[in-house]
Amino acid sequence: MGARIPKTMRAAAIDRFGGPEVLTLHELPVPEIDTNEVLIKLHTSGVGPWDADIRGGWWPEGRPKFPVVLGTDGSGTVVASGSRVRRLKAGEKVYSYVWNNPKGGFYAEYVAVPAEKAAPIPKHLDLRQAGGCATTGLTALQGVDNALKLKRGETVIVHGASGGVGTLAAQFAKLRGARVFATASGKDGVALVRKLGADMVVDGTHDDITGAARSFAPAGVDAVLAFAGKRLTECIEALRPGGRVAYPNGVEPAPRKRSGIKIVAYDGISGAREFERLNSAVDAAKLRVPIAAVFPLTQAAKAHQRVEAGHVLGKIVLSIR
Repeated sequence: MGARIPKTMRAAAIDRFGGPEVLTLHELPVPEIDTNEVLIKLHTSGVGPWDADIRGGWWPEGRPKFPVVLGTDGSGTVVASGSRVRRLKAGEKVYSYVWNNPKGGFYAEYVAVPAEKAAPIPKHLDLRQAGGCATTGLTALQGVDNALKLKRGETVIVHGASGGVGTLAAQFAKLRGARVFATASGKDGVALVRKLGADMVVDGTHDDITGAARSFAPAGVDAVLAFAGKRLTECIEALRPGGRVAYPNGVEPAPRKRSGIKIVAYDGISGAREFERLNSAVDAAKLRVPIAAVFPLTQAAKAHQRVEAGHVLGKIVLSIR
């Protein structure tokens, strides 16, 4: 397999921070792998609003070393594995999520990642769907299971349920036996989330969220899982005493502390065990991964324009090959 790996690859990268126009096609060396890493020949890369934040000048930690290849997740085929890697082999179809990968992101033809941060794609998904749901799937499931610990029969508001994470979280909450009240963006967003199985859906742009939620759960909802900050206060107003709120770090404005309400901020994390749990949940839920738009790698800048335009129903992805 090693003889077929080229020395260089195409990648969408930035040489400086700025608007979408700074994201351009580069010819870069294919990254070399260490003993605990795998090299993935990419098929699909996910595009998230966090990618646009980084491109615009927000940097997670330390100082960037330009050019920076963007992208936190994607799918493809393992073409090489380090000497210590046992879980994954060349030829295996995988998906991966790595935050701030030191060897470059997923907007590229190849990516080198720690083997524990990649996994065989779930049986239920194809490469495109898997490439669009590593980051969002882990974030959604960990919100439901780890941050909220949702139980069968509980009521939950999924706020921002028509976005990349929310569409998956609504399905995972149903899988766990919860009654799901969802807010979505626009009539088309409401229709999408309703098709995904939510028990009640309202338009989060103008409907009376608190009133509708109180009619859904007269004694108050048990929990709120928030993927949007706007109008989040109205969701919290519908909580029962002792209710709980969870949201991924980065949701703005973040909810303020309230007496009698447990508020948990969390980050979606990847690892071998986390991917095992995600794969089980994906297959059990027969998960649907809505793809809002597909752009070729050469149009990564247009993908960012689309992200920043808003009203993205599901996930935007790059088609690498």
